Amino acid sequence: MAVAVLSTHDGRTKTALSRAHAATWFAARAAGRDISLGRAQPPLRPARPAKPELLDPRDVPRRRPGSVQGRIALLHAVAHIELNAVDLHWDIIARFADIPMPLGFYDDWVKSADEESKHFNMICDCLEAMGSHYGALPAHAGMWRAAEDTAQDFMGRLAVVPMVLEARGLDVTPGMIEVFDRAGESAAVAAMQVIYAEEVHHVAYGSKWFHFLCGRHDLDPKTTFHDLVRRYFHGALKPPFNEEKRAEAGIPPDFYWPLSEAGSIQG
Repeated sequence: MAVAVLSTHDGRTKTALSRAHAATWFAARAAGRDISLGRAQPPLRPARPAKPELLDPRDVPRRRPGSVQGRIALLHAVAHIELNAVDLHWDIIARFADIPMPLGFYDDWVKSADEESKHFNMICDCLEAMGSHYGALPAHAGMWRAAEDTAQDFMGRLAVVPMVLEARGLDVTPGMIEVFDRAGESAAVAAMQVIYAEEVHHVAYGSKWFHFLCGRHDLDPKTTFHDLVRRYFHGALKPPFNEEKRAEAGIPPDFYWPLSEAGSIQG
């Protein structure tokens, strides 16, 4: 099921398949019928639609959110992030299936993939209501880099994707909600509020299973996290940090501040 999602090109089709597979998983779990985990070979890179054109992050045009076109560009960037997140959550299920994990691990990431699929479609609906669509603008080509870098490192994947990249979403989403609220874009505000609430859980799942593996291998979580982020994440973490939501997701300040620009200088 995971590889089928990863191998689907079109965003709307990919997310419909993702939601259908999630419903199948949870229906079986509720009925007490465990779905066999099995083995599958996920692609190194997921299938993607012909558009958007993927550019180096430095080449993606910057638009000010004060204009309608700027807000469309912001929503387009969010849609791209959400589509990547769908693939990231299915990828962690398939790529590391050889490592024995409790069924709760799969429950968490299937639920996350389902929610990211919902988020993608909500943002696409907003774009289409504004006369645009996903694929109308170029997008960031670096989104999958963390997945490729950690393709052989389960703990590295948990550290960098949910605990760094998705945690960054907790920092920046309140500001995006303000942008759309000031512009009177009520549908975008509602969509971003749903994303903000549910992303906390995705970060928390990353923290939970990272700590679980640290316990299994008798590793210090903070030291291990710092080592893995320095190995796989390119650059320092950038404040300001949403300390309240990060704490709610199980990531205390002494995990991320030492990895920030300020922490690097002090170190």
